[in-house]
Amino acid sequence: QVQLVESGGGLVQPGGSLRLSCAASGFTFSSYYMTWVRQVPGKGPEWVSAINTGGNSVRYADSVKGRFSISRDNAKNTLYLQMNSLKPEDTAVYYCARGTGWGRYDDRGQGTRVTVSS
Repeated sequence: QVQLVESGGGLVQPGGSLRLSCAASGFTFSSYYMTWVRQVPGKGPEWVSAINTGGNSVRYADSVKGRFSISRDNAKNTLYLQMNSLKPEDTAVYYCARGTGWGRYDDRGQGTRVTVSS
């Protein structure tokens, strides 16, 4: 079955950086778009970024454009999200999700919590 395991979250001060990773298994990783979404407790999920199968085309939500960078390593079945210049409003649980196209996804992992606070 599809397994997506996120890691790399934590507590960081405003302006700081974090790198999230997502280890994928149970499906042919290189054949799927991949997506990051985030969710604040009590609110709906927010799409953050997506990457195509080859890793040469990416998209970002306006709220993170210029600060976040998505990438993938198909040889390692791993998805990444480099987050720079973090703001308190970036605080959320971040989920890796298997994409079914730009902005769409099906399975997602258990999430990793990111807290941006001084």
